[in-house]
Amino acid sequence: MNTPRIFPQGVDGLLIRFGDVLDDETNARALQFANVAAGLDGVLEAAGGLTSVYVRFDPLVGRASVEQAVNAALATEGQAEVQPSRLWTVPCCFAADHAPQLAEASELAGVTPDVAVTELCAEPVRVMAIGFAPGQPYLGLLPDHWNIPRQTNLTAEVPQGALTVAVRQLVLFANPSPTGWRQVGRTGFRCFDMRRPEAFALKPGDLMQFEAVSAVEFEGLLNAPMGGAVLS
Repeated sequence: MNTPRIFPQGVDGLLIRFGDVLDDETNARALQFANVAAGLDGVLEAAGGLTSVYVRFDPLVGRASVEQAVNAALATEGQAEVQPSRLWTVPCCFAADHAPQLAEASELAGVTPDVAVTELCAEPVRVMAIGFAPGQPYLGLLPDHWNIPRQTNLTAEVPQGALTVAVRQLVLFANPSPTGWRQVGRTGFRCFDMRRPEAFALKPGDLMQFEAVSAVEFEGLLNAPMGGAVLS
């Protein structure tokens, strides 16, 4: 297990890095410590990333005091209570119109499109970080053969709900956007909605399991709450 390293970030921030390579253990440690850090004296904000935690503190409290508290918390890392994960079951359409790059991504992963769909739906993937757009999740990790590169050129736009893949991760797009990730499916899931009491649907550590549906079923779910997703 890597020893966490602490780096100063501007006048009121610290970055705690748990490793230089993304893997499940490193990501889980970062997410768990973000919850711990949020409760430390003087900390105004703690945000977990793929392999690190950013801490913003009250400058009046001072960097030395907060860094001491962070070090003390790191000394007992792993003893904090782990919150049970929530599981979202999310209908996803892999038909050609909604998965324009499934064949290309499958070939890079060394499997057929049918096998790719089976693998993408086989196990829940974890929300490893939220970023790029409000509420937008990075999900993983997929098996090693899904360590495929991003495109060298951008797709001009993928739609809201697009499921994309690269580097053993999935990204579920919160809004229409250009991207270098390949679109392999589409959901009606709404990651972000200002009209909801909690605008962000997902929390880091949540699990998402995709369930393949036909194009007809998908069209019927587009106007359903959360695109037919079920939270348990």
